[in-house]
Amino acid sequence: MNDTLNTLLNHVSVREYLDRKVDDETLNLILKAACSGSTMGNMQLFSIIVTQDEAMKQKLAPFHFNQPMATKAPLILTFCADFRRFNRYCEFRDAETEAYSNLQSYQWAVTDALIAAQNACVAAESLGLGFCWLGTITYNVDKFIEVLNLPKHVIPVACIPIGYPVAKPALTQKLPMEALIHRETYQDYDKARIDALYADKENSSETKGILAENPDCENLAQVFTKHRYTKADNEHFAEVLLEALKKQGFLR
Repeated sequence: MNDTLNTLLNHVSVREYLDRKVDDETLNLILKAACSGSTMGNMQLFSIIVTQDEAMKQKLAPFHFNQPMATKAPLILTFCADFRRFNRYCEFRDAETEAYSNLQSYQWAVTDALIAAQNACVAAESLGLGFCWLGTITYNVDKFIEVLNLPKHVIPVACIPIGYPVAKPALTQKLPMEALIHRETYQDYDKARIDALYADKENSSETKGILAENPDCENLAQVFTKHRYTKADNEHFAEVLLEALKKQGFLR
C-alpha cells in the first residue's frame, strides 16, 4: 500500500494541537497540493486565506463558537468559492462578467474550493499534521465575509485548523462501504437495510457514550435531530446563507 492511500484509509479528525508552528516550507507544500487539484475549466475558482496571526484568530474565534481547535491551532486555512478573480480577468479583457453571477457559477466554485481543501488535508496528514473541518464556516458565513473582507463573488465554504497532534485519536466508527456505494442506479433504503447498515454504529461504545450524555434520546438519530443539527438551527443558517449568496452576487 502506498503512503497516500495509507493516509486516506487512516484519516482521523484531530482537535488538539501541540504548541508548534507550521514552518513555511511545510505550509507551502500544503498550499501547493491544494492548488494542484482538479478544477472547472481550469479556472481555479477558489481562494485560500491563511490565518496564523493570533489577533486574527481571536477575531474569528466567536464565529467558530470559540472552539479550542479554532483558537489553539497554529494554522487555519479558509477555502473560498471565488469567482471574483476570474470576473476581474474577464472585465480587463472586455469579456462578459455577468455570465457568472448565478447559482451554477457558485456550484462550480464550491466544487473547486472543496477539491482544493481535500488536497490540502491529505497533504497535511501525509506530512504528520492533523486537522479538523469546522462546520461553523457555513453557520456564520455573513460574519466571516465581513471579518475576512471578502468582496462580491467570494464566499467561504470550508475552514480547516491544522497543527501537530497532541495525540492521534482512534479511528471513528464509519458506516460499512456498502452503505455508500450504488451500482449503476441508486438503490433506496428500506427499514431492513437501514437496520443492518447502522447496527454496528448504533451498538458501538462511542454511541453508547453519546446516549449516556443525552438521556432524553433513545438513539443516535434523535441526538442529531434534537441536539446536534436541529431543524430550527438549519433553517436559520440556511437563511443566512441565502442572504449571503444574494449579497455576494450569486443569487438575485
